[in-house]
Amino acid sequence: MALETSAHSPAPVRQIANLISQWVDKLGAVWVEGQIAQISRRPGLQTVFMTLRDAVADISVPLTVPRDRVDSLATPLVEGASVVVHAKPSYYANRGSFSLAVREIRMVGLGELLARLERRRQLLAAEGLFAGELKRSLPFLPHRVGLVTAPGSAAERDVLENARRRWPNVAFEVAYATMQGPRAAAEVMEALGRLERDPDVDVIVVARGGGSVEDLLPFSDEALVRAVHRLRTPVVSAIGHEQDQPLLDLVADVRASTPTDAAKLVVPDVAEELRRVDTARQRIRQVLGGWLAREQAGLDALRSRPVLGDPRGLLAERAGEIEALRERARRTVTHRLDRATDDIAHHRARARALSPLATLQRGYAVLQDAGGRVVTSVAGVRPDAPISVRVADGRVHAVTTGTTRTELLEESDG
Repeated sequence: MALETSAHSPAPVRQIANLISQWVDKLGAVWVEGQIAQISRRPGLQTVFMTLRDAVADISVPLTVPRDRVDSLATPLVEGASVVVHAKPSYYANRGSFSLAVREIRMVGLGELLARLERRRQLLAAEGLFAGELKRSLPFLPHRVGLVTAPGSAAERDVLENARRRWPNVAFEVAYATMQGPRAAAEVMEALGRLERDPDVDVIVVARGGGSVEDLLPFSDEALVRAVHRLRTPVVSAIGHEQDQPLLDLVADVRASTPTDAAKLVVPDVAEELRRVDTARQRIRQVLGGWLAREQAGLDALRSRPVLGDPRGLLAERAGEIEALRERARRTVTHRLDRATDDIAHHRARARALSPLATLQRGYAVLQDAGGRVVTSVAGVRPDAPISVRVADGRVHAVTTGTTRTELLEESDG
C-alpha cells in the first residue's frame, strides 16, 4: 500500500522501518547458494552469525543460524566452504538491518570437500601426528637427496637446477610417481618407501608445482600422511604454492612454499658458505693477532725490568751476600775456635798445676817401699830396705842405710 508523504508531512523512521519489515515478512523462504566468508560464535547466544558471499559478484548478506543446526553438521563448518541454505528473509526494524534466517544448511561442492579435509586434519592432529616435537632438523649437507616428483615436471627441474646451482656436487636419487589422480597417493607412498630403504638418502623432498584443491587431494590422503609420519628420514613437503596447505605439509618435518624454496632448504649455498668461512677466518685471525699482541706486550714488559734486562746483576748481588755470609761464618767459627783453644790451654795449665808431675819437676820426689806404697814417715822404713824414688823423669832404686827423724814445725795463725 502506497504511503502518502510530503516535505510538510514526512513519515517517521519507525513507520518506514516497520513497513519494510512487514513487506519482507511476506516473502517466503528461499534456497540460496554462496560461500561462507565469516563465522561468529558469541558466548551465551544460541545463534551463530555468518556472512554468505556470492561466488562471482562482490555481494554478501548476513545469516543467522541456530547453534544446534551448525553443531549437527557431519563436517565442521569453516570459512570458505560452499553451502546451500534454506532461509527466510528478515528485516530487523530496530537496527535497520537485513539478514537471512537459516532453517537448513547443506555443504556442497568445494565447501563440502574443504569441510572433510578440516575434519580429517582435526582427527590427525588429535592423534599427535602434527606435533612440533616430532619435527626433525635437516642435515647441513646431505650425502644424497631423495626426490619424489612426476617425471619431466617443472617441479623436478626447479629442485635439481636450484640445488645444483647452490651446491654443484649435490647428489640426487629421484623416485618418480604420479602426482595427481586416484593413483597418486599409492605411488607416492611406494616412492617414499623406496627412498627410505636407501641408506645413502639423508633427506626426502616431495615436490609438485601447485594446482587446484582437487588436484592436491592425494597429498591429504590419510594413508599417505600416516606413511610420512612413520618415516625415519626427514621429509620436506613442496606441494602447491604459499596459499595451498595439504595435510602433507603439516606432517612433514619442513614445509617449503615452492619446489625452488625446497632446493634452498635442503642444501646450503656454496658461495654463502665460502663467505662465512672467510669471515670466520678473518675473525680468528683478528682474535689470534690480538692475543699474540697482548702476550708480546707482556713479554716486553717483563724483559724491560732490570732483573730480566741483566740477569747476572741479580746473581752478582746474591754472590756478594753469600760471600759476606761466608766471611761472617768464618769469623764466627775462628772466634769460637780461639775461645775454645784458650779454654783448653787454661784447663791444661790448671790440670798441670794440680798434677804431681809438676811438683816433681820442681825438685820434689816420691818415695815408695818395695810394696809400692808411698813412704810418708821414717817410722815405716827399716835399714837396708829397698826403696824406689819417683822423680820427674823416672825412678831411682836404692837401699836405705839409715833414717833420721825430723820434728815437724806446725804453722800457727798470726
